[in-house]
Amino acid sequence: MSDAAAALSLCVLTVSDTRTPVNDSSGDYLVESLKTAGHRLHERAILPDDRYQLRALVSRWIADADVDGILVTGGTGFTGRDSTPEAVLPLLDKTMPGFGEIFRAISFAEIGTSSLQSRAFAGLANGTFVFCLPGSTSACHTAWEQLIRAQLDTRTKPCNLAALRARLLESPHMDVRAVDQGRSSEE
Repeated sequence: MSDAAAALSLCVLTVSDTRTPVNDSSGDYLVESLKTAGHRLHERAILPDDRYQLRALVSRWIADADVDGILVTGGTGFTGRDSTPEAVLPLLDKTMPGFGEIFRAISFAEIGTSSLQSRAFAGLANGTFVFCLPGSTSACHTAWEQLIRAQLDTRTKPCNLAALRARLLESPHMDVRAVDQGRSSEE
């Protein structure tokens, strides 16, 4: 990433009942990828498939003004223990339906109809981007390389998520022209 691009502070969460720091290949891949792209790792964690533990940690990261984005891998399938959507979706202020739709379309070309089992999704919470991906390293690679990396790069044209950061917390009653000049109409 060149000096012209903005480095973001990102968290990585692996949701798994079996992964450890020794065998967390998906978490390792995401950490290495975000660093290679010029971003900073703010924090990394591995938690079991427990919606309340997930919700607590993701909530803490969402509330942290120093965190720009969260990458969650795992818990997006259909088994009884898969609970990432149930844990995280209630925390989102806005969903990003296109992320899951495009991810599944790309995955269909790679894994066929098995892609319909993915409940990958993304959204925004308190000005923080949240991306929830399947637990497989190949799915994390697909999501990062084909969707997330470009959208977290301010140089991506015609538009990208990273460039929106300054405006993510605007309220519906704010005068955007005033915000661009450093003041709000609510003053």
